[in-house]
Amino acid sequence: MGVLVLSQYVEKRYAVDLLTGQPEGVGYLLKDRVAQVGEFLDALVRVGGGGAAFDPEVVRQLLARTTHTDPISRLTERERTVLDHMAQGHTNATIAEQLHVSQSAVEKHVNAIFDKLDLSHITGYSRRVLAVLRYLGS
Repeated sequence: MGVLVLSQYVEKRYAVDLLTGQPEGVGYLLKDRVAQVGEFLDALVRVGGGGAAFDPEVVRQLLARTTHTDPISRLTERERTVLDHMAQGHTNATIAEQLHVSQSAVEKHVNAIFDKLDLSHITGYSRRVLAVLRYLGS
C-alpha cells in the first residue's frame, strides 16, 4: 500500500522516515501548494502505482539538510592550524612565532576564520572564543 503524506509544513524527520522506510509508493505534498485537484489525483495514482510524488519544497528542504557542511570544513589547512593554536590559548604573536609567519599573516587568517564561521558581524561577544567553541564542538 502506498503512503501519501499531505501536510501543512515540511517535517524533515517524517519525510526522511518515509523515504528510508518504504522506497516505493511514497509521497509528501504540502497542502498549500496543491494548486488543483487534478495534480493531487495524479500524485495519488503515482503513489498507488508504486511511484513517488514529492513537493519541490520538501525536496529542497531535505537536500538543504543533507548538504549542510560543518563550517570548520570550509577552513583551509593553515586556518585550521591557526584555529588549533587559538584553541590552545596562544596569542596571535605566539602563533606567528610558532608557525614562522608574520603576525599580520596570522591576523589575516584569524579574520578569514571569523568570516568562514559567520562570526564577522558578531558584537558583544569575543569572536575568538566563539570560533574556538565551534572548533571544539566539531
